[in-house]
Amino acid sequence: MMKSETRILNALDRAVSSTPVRKRITAIIRRVERKLRASPEAALAWEPIPLNLYPEPLPEGIRSSWVFILRADTTTGAERHPNSHQRMMSYRGSGDFQTRRTGRWRPHPLTSDPAAAVAERWISIPPGVWHQGVVPAEDWVVVSFHTVPEEELIEERPAASPREGPRR
Repeated sequence: MMKSETRILNALDRAVSSTPVRKRITAIIRRVERKLRASPEAALAWEPIPLNLYPEPLPEGIRSSWVFILRADTTTGAERHPNSHQRMMSYRGSGDFQTRRTGRWRPHPLTSDPAAAVAERWISIPPGVWHQGVVPAEDWVVVSFHTVPEEELIEERPAASPREGPRR
């Protein structure tokens, strides 16, 4: 990983790990847990985190933040964001956040252990890179940051057939 990316991930890690921020994220997680329970067919549920929740300035370029809960024993399915660089941390639980540019999926197992290195808790996904969560037997809570505002984030899913382009 490049030094500049490591600096960004370290700054985001500090922002998320402060006690006041963790308390506010916990409240968001409770709401997202209720959403996930209310939709048993959903692979995941989410809610944006207001950027003003973070007391310190975030790294330049960060325009939105989110809590996601990925359901136990699921694979979320491939998606990509052509207009945003995504940085995501494992907040509670663990799983494999896989990426694919071409060919096979590359595993990126992540842990929520605060004693683990940043590279074992965070993943950096450049724009246009396919990614999916593979979740073991326990729901997995992740916190994500994007370089576009919430209302501008584009999510693409693979095409239903080879003749079609990705679905937005």
